[in-house]
Amino acid sequence: MVITKAYLIIDIGTGNARVAVASPAGELLSIKRENVQYESDDRYEESIYFDPDTLWNEILRLSALAIEEAGPVQIEAITATSQREGIVIIDTEGHSVLGMPNIDHRGRAWEAELTDKDRVYQMTGRYPTSLFSAFKLVGLRKVYPDIFKDIACFMSISDWVQYKFSGVCAYEHSQASETLLYDVAKRDWSHTLFAQFDLPASLVPPLKAAGSILGDILPDLAQSMNIHAGAKVIVGGGDTQLAIKSIAPTSNDVVIVSGTTTPIIKIVEDYVLDADQRTWTSRHIDADSFILEANAGVTGLNYQRLKEIFYPNEGYDVIEKELESATYSQCVASLGSLIADEDQPLTKGGFIFNAPVSHQLTRGSFVFAILWDIACSIYENYKFLSDVSPHHESYIWACGGGMESRKLRQFIANLFGKSIKIRNTFRQASVLGGVLVCNEALGLANFEPVLLEEIEPQDHQQFEQLYQEWKNARRTFKQVTA
Repeated sequence: MVITKAYLIIDIGTGNARVAVASPAGELLSIKRENVQYESDDRYEESIYFDPDTLWNEILRLSALAIEEAGPVQIEAITATSQREGIVIIDTEGHSVLGMPNIDHRGRAWEAELTDKDRVYQMTGRYPTSLFSAFKLVGLRKVYPDIFKDIACFMSISDWVQYKFSGVCAYEHSQASETLLYDVAKRDWSHTLFAQFDLPASLVPPLKAAGSILGDILPDLAQSMNIHAGAKVIVGGGDTQLAIKSIAPTSNDVVIVSGTTTPIIKIVEDYVLDADQRTWTSRHIDADSFILEANAGVTGLNYQRLKEIFYPNEGYDVIEKELESATYSQCVASLGSLIADEDQPLTKGGFIFNAPVSHQLTRGSFVFAILWDIACSIYENYKFLSDVSPHHESYIWACGGGMESRKLRQFIANLFGKSIKIRNTFRQASVLGGVLVCNEALGLANFEPVLLEEIEPQDHQQFEQLYQEWKNARRTFKQVTA
């Protein structure tokens, strides 16, 4: 019996948890997923949390299923990636107490208490809001002081997963960029930033580089999971950064990562700030690069949820076929995507179509409108990104599950007036980025992603006009909900 050497890769997104088994050559041997279970905390205006023990048990269950399906494998390394602004707190006895995902805004009521927001932006590369970890901790301290007093440390979700496998607490640099407590230019925790939020610096563990070895798998865990005791736990990183790594862009390239949210990223070599504080600058998972970002928000989550309503039992191939008969005039959507220069997110959205309801309006019309809304939101954010750091290349890289839609790819190409390049790694980009960091940690040669498709733009001027119509529709929704 031939035993294949493989890696176990855990990817905790906003919507679901995925566990994959993959070979060092990038072959996906199996992948299992399940929705992440969230609960609401009614002591806050907008707070969502998860139970870490429940998520950990789900990771173990999915791991067992993935390893079994992969066939005879020897797990050589384990790594994790996750949604970037989510955290887990650990108490003084080592228990995982509370998980706060990126969609948790328990700190929103105390945003105004931060007086020197400009200084925080200068050091962290992002305008400080309740999206980020420091405000989650402030909100916890305000409402649950007893829980806060007992915190030993907190970690990103991916660092917490690696802690559960290895017993070693650490924080990877790309994930630390999302805390508001990390000086992005200096690549280190900042006592100045901790003081801004009145938080003790003891809350964070040491920083570790992506692609470094954190430790061996815990012996008891190795035995219970039937993984050999020499398996290494490798430091992963933010899901956006690992996805980018899997498509091998170069400096100054722009990458669209179409997942639950849609970051629009430019790879830059210097620490770039926006005078109007519209963009984010984070550490990449190498030591020298930064990523400059504008983010279109929960685009992919919108698409997923609307698919469940309109196409609960059909695949994406059925959707793509029905989209061919839909047109722009039938329906326009605005569903709460983010635009970089807006002070407040659009919290109400919907569809605009002619009344009385036309016989030409189909379920495909609504999904067509969703994809057009996503494409326009991406394009709008790209323009702000280019204003901060000009982008002259004639192409854009794209990856993530959202790029399964050929219609969305063509929409984006037409709007940008640039070709959209897709690598063969695009579907499971963050998982395959995990393979690459494991290879680097173990000193193995990495596989080279190859160009799968290049989508050329069509009728750019016409699409610019349609884009202006979308902007008018978005303004309508903003006026209704103001």
